[in-house]
Amino acid sequence: MLGSERGVVEEWLSEFKALPDTQITNYAATLHRKKTLVPALYKVIQDSDNELLEPVCHQLFELYRSSEVRLKRFTLQFLPELMWVYLRLTVSRDRQSNGCIEALLLGIYNLEIADKDGNNKVLSFTIPSLSKPSIYHEPSTIGSMALTEGALCQHDLIRVVYSDLHPQRETFTAQNRFEVLSFLMLCYNSAIVYMPASSYQSLCRMGSRVCVSGFPRQHEKHWKELCGRIVLDPEFMVQLLTGVYYAMYNGQWDLGQEVLDDIIYRAQLELFSQPLLVANAMKNSLPFDAPDSSQEGQKVLKVEVTPTVPRISRTAITTASIRRHRWRREGGYKISIAYSWIQVNLSLFLQTVLTHDIIVLYS
Repeated sequence: MLGSERGVVEEWLSEFKALPDTQITNYAATLHRKKTLVPALYKVIQDSDNELLEPVCHQLFELYRSSEVRLKRFTLQFLPELMWVYLRLTVSRDRQSNGCIEALLLGIYNLEIADKDGNNKVLSFTIPSLSKPSIYHEPSTIGSMALTEGALCQHDLIRVVYSDLHPQRETFTAQNRFEVLSFLMLCYNSAIVYMPASSYQSLCRMGSRVCVSGFPRQHEKHWKELCGRIVLDPEFMVQLLTGVYYAMYNGQWDLGQEVLDDIIYRAQLELFSQPLLVANAMKNSLPFDAPDSSQEGQKVLKVEVTPTVPRISRTAITTASIRRHRWRREGGYKISIAYSWIQVNLSLFLQTVLTHDIIVLYS
C-alpha cells in the first residue's frame, strides 16, 4: 500500500470522528467526491494483515448505523469484497485474522433484521404476474390471457407473501454462515441501483472466485491468488445471480458473462437445481450484443417490451375456438353414428344375401 493511499485512509478515519452531528448530512453529500478514497479502502480490505483494517471496519459500521441513507450505501458498496475476504480466510489457516470483518458483517446483519425499536422486521414481497416479462418468459408468446393483471387485482389474487423472521446472530458458525451471507446479499441487491461501477466489478470478481477456487477451472483465470475450495449454498448463489444480472446490463457485460459461466460450472458440479435454473434462464435470455449503457448515470435492464397491439396465439382458447371445438365434437359424433349405422345395415344385408344364396344352392 502506497504512502499516499495510507494518508487518504487515515485522513478519512480522523475526519469522521471529529464530525459533529449537524454536519453528517453535508458530509454524506460530499463523500462521493473523494475519488481516491474508495480504491484505497479496497486495498485495506484485501490485505488482512494491514493494521488499518480494524479501524476501517469499525468506521464502516459506524457509517452504516447512522441515520443517513447515503452513508449506509457507502458501506454497502464494499460488501462483496468483504464477503470474499471473509470466505477466503475461512478456508485458510489464518482464520483468526478475519475477526473485524466477521464483526462488521454480523453487525450489518443484526441492524437489518431489526427496526429502530429493536423488533424483528417482517420482509414482504409481491408475487409476480405472468403479464410482465421475466428471464423465464415473454408475455407476447403466451397469447391473449383472459385473466389479466387488472382482473387478478379485482379478484384479490395478487397476494403479498411474508418471509420468516431472521434471528440475531452473535457469531458465525458452519450452520448459519450462508443464512447470514444470503440475507446480506439480499440487502445489497435491494440497493444495487445506487452502487458505483467499482462495486459491480467487485461483485463479479467475488462471484467467480468463490465458485472456481479449489477447482481445475481456477488455473484458467488470470488472477493468481490461490485459495482452497469454498463451500457454497444454493440460496446464496441465487442472490449472487440477482446482483450479477443487474451488473451485466450496467457496464459489466464481459465480467458478468464470465461469472455467469463460473456459477453454472459450480452449480453443475454441486448438482444445485435452483442456481442452474436461474443461471440457464439468464444465459438463454441474453442478447447477442452488450446493451448500451454509455450514458453516465443511466441504469438499464433490457427486456423485450410487450407489444401494444394484442396478438392472439393459435393455441389460445377463445369463445370462437370453443364453439369450433364443440361443433367438431358434435359433428364427429354424428358422423360416427351414421358410419356405425351403415356398417350394421351392410352386415345385415350381406348376411341376408348369403343366407338366401345358400338356401337356393341346397334347394
